[in-house]
Amino acid sequence: MPVEIPPLEELLDAAHVVSLPMRVKFRGIMERETLLLKGPVGWGEFCPFPEYDDDESSRWLCSALEAGWLGFPPALRDRIPVNATVPAVPADRVPDVLARFGRIDAVKIKVAERGQGLADDVARVAAVRKEIPDAALRVDANGGWDVDQAVEALGALSVLGLEYAEQPVPTIEGLAEVRRRLSKAGTPVLIAADESVRKENDPLRVAKAGAADLIVVKVAPLGGVARALDIVAQAGLPAVVSSALDTSVGIRAGLALAAALPSLPYACGLGTVSLFQSDISRDPLVADDGEIRLREAVADPGLLEQYAASGERRDWWLERLRRVHAVLASSGQGLFTES
Repeated sequence: MPVEIPPLEELLDAAHVVSLPMRVKFRGIMERETLLLKGPVGWGEFCPFPEYDDDESSRWLCSALEAGWLGFPPALRDRIPVNATVPAVPADRVPDVLARFGRIDAVKIKVAERGQGLADDVARVAAVRKEIPDAALRVDANGGWDVDQAVEALGALSVLGLEYAEQPVPTIEGLAEVRRRLSKAGTPVLIAADESVRKENDPLRVAKAGAADLIVVKVAPLGGVARALDIVAQAGLPAVVSSALDTSVGIRAGLALAAALPSLPYACGLGTVSLFQSDISRDPLVADDGEIRLREAVADPGLLEQYAASGERRDWWLERLRRVHAVLASSGQGLFTES
């Protein structure tokens, strides 16, 4: 049944803003800021990146409210396989990054970083393959190539054995063209759509266009677990559940989605808590033997205080919460559906 969003004052009273240091630069940052909300049924995380506008950020708030005020759908599994994540580091840093993840069966490797070239990407992927010869490798370009660059790069990287390439180019039309050209060339790399799902007004357009072999789904950008489940069902494509550089609170929502999917054919990109120097939970949701056990994520008061954002940054996030709450309250997104 439809449920109204909580009043703004309730959210402001429940809000905690933290800034967590990263072990390595990821997405160009060394500090990850996020706003955590303690609701009546659990913790929710509101952490759209600073450049996202209020309309796009409203889906992230819906997700946080679902987690804290409604709860998640029933789980079909209690352990979720996860991949390690290697940022766009120099090849000689790959062993140190991988060492933080324990046993690894799958690795996502960032490629197409601004200021780097194909040789850097090949060296990084080769270093991962050398460290873990039998792992399933997938690369993520975050739309950083054009079609010609993507076809060239994936041709070169495919000899190292790739499970799939995530968002090699920015547009749906470009994904379809890359997929067509790889198939014609006999290059054995599947195409996964990420931004073309979560940043589109119609998240199903990529499936309708036949532009991808699988989709990457992230709970917060899609507006919550219930909505993400519906999108996967309608898309009719295999899904990989991934995170948006969340704390354990956000990872808990990703695990809820992975646990509720009828089928989970790929390891999930939910191991990113290992990229933080510290989490906000004393029992962080990190991989153990290649999996994360499904459990609750509870923010620790001492850690919330230790990593509390500065007054200026806290004010920035609270003002953002006010604006995004207003977007929900005044639009059709103002209601979300109870599972």
